Amino acid sequence: METPISKDKSTHTSSLPPLSEGAGGGSRLGGAINACKLCAPLGASIAFKGIRGCVPIIHGGQGCATYIRRYLISHYKEPVDIASSNFTEESTIFGGGANCLAAIENVISQYQPEVIGMATTCLSETIGDDVKQYIRTYKEHSGNEQLPHFVAASTPSYQGSHMDGFHEAVTSIVKSMAETGELGEHLNIFPGFVSPEDLRQIKNILEDFGIDYVLLPDYSETLDNPIWDAYKRIPDGGTPIETVKKCGSARASIEFGTILNLGSLAGRVKNNIQATSAGDYLENTFNVENRRMPMPIGVGSCDKFFETLKEVSEKEIPLKYKKERGRLIDSYVDGHKYIFGKKAVVYGEEDFVVGIAAFLNEIGIEVVLAASGGESGHLEAEIKKYCPEKTDTILVKNGWDYELIHEWCAENKPDILIGNSKAYYIARDLNIPIVRCGFPIHDRIGGQRIKHVGYTGTQELFDQITNALIGSKQDSSAVGYKYM
Repeated sequence: METPISKDKSTHTSSLPPLSEGAGGGSRLGGAINACKLCAPLGASIAFKGIRGCVPIIHGGQGCATYIRRYLISHYKEPVDIASSNFTEESTIFGGGANCLAAIENVISQYQPEVIGMATTCLSETIGDDVKQYIRTYKEHSGNEQLPHFVAASTPSYQGSHMDGFHEAVTSIVKSMAETGELGEHLNIFPGFVSPEDLRQIKNILEDFGIDYVLLPDYSETLDNPIWDAYKRIPDGGTPIETVKKCGSARASIEFGTILNLGSLAGRVKNNIQATSAGDYLENTFNVENRRMPMPIGVGSCDKFFETLKEVSEKEIPLKYKKERGRLIDSYVDGHKYIFGKKAVVYGEEDFVVGIAAFLNEIGIEVVLAASGGESGHLEAEIKKYCPEKTDTILVKNGWDYELIHEWCAENKPDILIGNSKAYYIARDLNIPIVRCGFPIHDRIGGQRIKHVGYTGTQELFDQITNALIGSKQDSSAVGYKYM
């Protein structure tokens, strides 16, 4: 399921041949080894978990759903129910219609969901299954007047990554639910793929401003629950259908991310028209202004977010956040001598990499490699937009895998790795400190509670990065020291 196909034109072997372009990076010959991305239906499943009462169905093989469940459980440390239409050899040949209808019937009878989110897989897309037609057929023949709301997302993993699947699902949710109406005072917030703790942080900010909002998706509870007295098949939380309907009458939308779903899923759109994000769809269909911006990590990006909230809501920034900003800047001064000029490798989802790179550039850490398994082709332009004075020294790579990152680090010896836990083996092998953030975090507790956004999220990242560099120097010292 972790897509092994690279955008490079040549072919790899399973061994580790040398880089074809030397120390500057470049592709090995062939498919990816330990891809720096995940499958599209995994991303769609996370988005669907952010809708109240939603049960995702993976239209494809049982192994796809099992893999996604296991992967998400390991990061979020929560039970994650994801159904499957359970393809067999017969359904592969004759079509998966019967399996799809049976899966819908089983989910409704066992879960009584408010929403069913259906994501396709490589197999069902390859044979050309029409999931939307299957849903229409089910509705026509079910005889049930209390059917759940259906959302279908096209998410083949041979095109795009988990981020393409995530944004494809969010856009499909909005397209299927948003309604026109009298202009409201509320804002739409499309936070992108952030942690449950980030979602709680965003909600706190909006509530402190006194802003009515639609946050989509909101898996802050569904993927990070309090302890239960009894098992719940569908966890509490998520954005209600009635709230999503209000998206079409919002005052404006704020969308975190500048790359979003511009991976190879977008290439399926004819005439080179870019794929439409949820914010773009609402702007084009309901005339809801879309304010797109990088993830609010770092003083500069957070300032943009807070100033945008101030402008569109016509409300002042609460004093609480002005103080948070001041403390953050003060900490930049305190830690500057420990981090200035250090060289960092950043990797992961494209918009995450852009946000972290802009933040590191702000605090004086040199990003020497920014890598992602994403396939948009926009990463380099976005990185260099937010690190303009470093355009000649940052190597930016789309479509990379962890082994290419490993080889590059072995040759170029950066000071720190910043990204998810999948690069731990690189840090261990090369004795480089690693700061775990983003997704997935599989070798530590609390991945779902890592805060990245806002002044306090930035503060926590700054402290972790600075202390990781101090600790590395301390541990490698011949005599050690107890005082800085």
